[in-house]
Amino acid sequence: MRTFKCGSFAVVFFTLIAAGPLTLESPIDDVLDALDARGQGLNSFVADVKLTETDTALGDSNAHMGKVLYKAGDAPQIRVTFDKKQSNDKPPVEDKVEYKLAGPELIERNYRTSTQTTRHVLKPGQKLNLLKLGEGPFPLPIGQKKEDVHNNFDVKKIDIKKEDPAGTVHLQLTPKEGTQFASKFKSIDVWVDLKDNMPRKIETLDPNATATRTTELSNVQVNPQLKDEDFALPPIDEKTWQLHEEAFQR
Repeated sequence: MRTFKCGSFAVVFFTLIAAGPLTLESPIDDVLDALDARGQGLNSFVADVKLTETDTALGDSNAHMGKVLYKAGDAPQIRVTFDKKQSNDKPPVEDKVEYKLAGPELIERNYRTSTQTTRHVLKPGQKLNLLKLGEGPFPLPIGQKKEDVHNNFDVKKIDIKKEDPAGTVHLQLTPKEGTQFASKFKSIDVWVDLKDNMPRKIETLDPNATATRTTELSNVQVNPQLKDEDFALPPIDEKTWQLHEEAFQR
C-alpha cells in the first residue's frame, strides 16, 4: 500500500453520519466507532484547510492556507488550492499552489514558478480507497473498523489542553512495530469534535521526531453538490510553463 503526498499536503476525509454523542469521558473505542461512522456515506466535502510544517529542532514553521474539495465515486477526485503562505510569524503572502488527484494522476502546479508536474500514482486498473488506512493521502482511522486500527496502532486518549481546539477529544495513535506506518510516523494525533464527530485537527510526527505536519480544517461543508467542473484546473500556456511527467513507481 502507498500513502500519497500532495507535495507536503495531507488531507482527511469524513461524513456526517454519527455513531453517537461523544463526551470527554467517552472511551477510546467509542471515539473510533464515531470516526468509523464518519467514513460511511461520504459523497463530497468542501473545507478551508491550513497545513503547517514545523522543524521541531529549529522551531521554524511554514503554513499554507487554502481550500480543499473532495468528491467520491469509482474514481475519487480531490482538488486543493493553497493561495497563501506564512513563514514563522511573518504576515501571509500570496503563493498559489494547486493539487488535483483524479484517477491514476496527481497533478501539482506551482503558479509562482509556472511549473506543472503530473505523477502517475496508480497502476493501470488499480483503484484507490481514499478512506482506507495506508491508501489515502493522510493516515487516519476514518471509515475503519476499530479492530483494524488497534491492529496497526497503540491508541490512547490525551487530556485536552487550553490551546487545543475547543469541544474536542484527543486521541494519539502510535504505530506498532512492523506495521507499514512504523517507518513513516512516530505518532498521529487526532482531535475529534464532540458535537459532530468530525476531525478538527490532525498532527503527525516523523519517525525521528524532527518534523511535524499539522492539518486544520474549518468551515466544513459535508456532501455538497459538486460537479466535475469544480475540479477542473484553469487553462495554462503550455509554451511558457515547465511541464514534467513522472511514471508510476512501485
